[in-house]
Amino acid sequence: MLIDFRERLRELNPDFCTFASLQTLQVNLGNLCNLSCSHCHVTASPTGSRVMGPEVMAKIISFLTRGPGLILDITGGCPELNPSFRYFIEQTAGLSRRRLLRSNLSIMMEKGMQWLPRFCYDQDLIIVASLPCYLEKNVDRQRGGGVYDASITALKELNRLGYGDTHELNLVYNPHGAFLPGSQRELENAYRVELAERHGIRFNNLYTITNAPIGRFREELEKSGAMERYLQLLESRFNPETAPDIMCRTLVSVDWQGFLYHCDFNQAAGIPLSDSSGTPLLIEELDHLPSQGSDLHLARHCYCCTAGDGSSCTGALA
Repeated sequence: MLIDFRERLRELNPDFCTFASLQTLQVNLGNLCNLSCSHCHVTASPTGSRVMGPEVMAKIISFLTRGPGLILDITGGCPELNPSFRYFIEQTAGLSRRRLLRSNLSIMMEKGMQWLPRFCYDQDLIIVASLPCYLEKNVDRQRGGGVYDASITALKELNRLGYGDTHELNLVYNPHGAFLPGSQRELENAYRVELAERHGIRFNNLYTITNAPIGRFREELEKSGAMERYLQLLESRFNPETAPDIMCRTLVSVDWQGFLYHCDFNQAAGIPLSDSSGTPLLIEELDHLPSQGSDLHLARHCYCCTAGDGSSCTGALA
């Protein structure tokens, strides 16, 4: 039986169970995607129907206008497939100190989407690109046939424009299965050598992210009877050094309808921020919440952020 995650943090320091300050606003534009990856915690697919509209986007833009200096982290699904993607990117220009676009890369090579690399460059977006391995067979097994080749073509185009040099390009590794990532530093070195030698590709950083046992990955774990074993693995590898920096202490996630969460994983698990009466909170109420010292909403899946070297949207924590 798992030890309660909140109690695990509280034993170290009660402050680790509380919100510190808002530094990153993560916006999930919806679960529409050109891929159906086996590890996807939001079960995104080409049939995804939860898509953020311009009305919610306008409220987010208004909030950013009133509170400059945050990091804007844009994710999905495949955020580029949102019909109002251009509008959101253009209207948030200059409203945050860093704008991150989480891309699966292959979307940039889809028919009618080849404008994306230049658009991202012109908008000065930081690309955080998912590439779960530098080997073709491993990527295509996790993401679908042909995805590796499309991803490599997209990376070459991004390099041609200046990504990896004048513009920041970061890659993301996640395991293909119920195990933890290896050393982020060692994997980054391996990626750097392999991608350069095989394809002449350069990038800035590699982030390792542990698969969260929710969404499509949870379904696979349960189907194979590995769910409890994976949770036990995450708990057994709990690393106290990661606890002060778990991302939910400085991040708020916004879903396609404008509801607020402590992270994208809680969003996928259906654990929203709420007021004292239990009513879920919306983006228009973010000016006042969450307050410093307020309790975080924690659950079993949170162990994925503190296992091994830790995991966050910007990689390892330890």
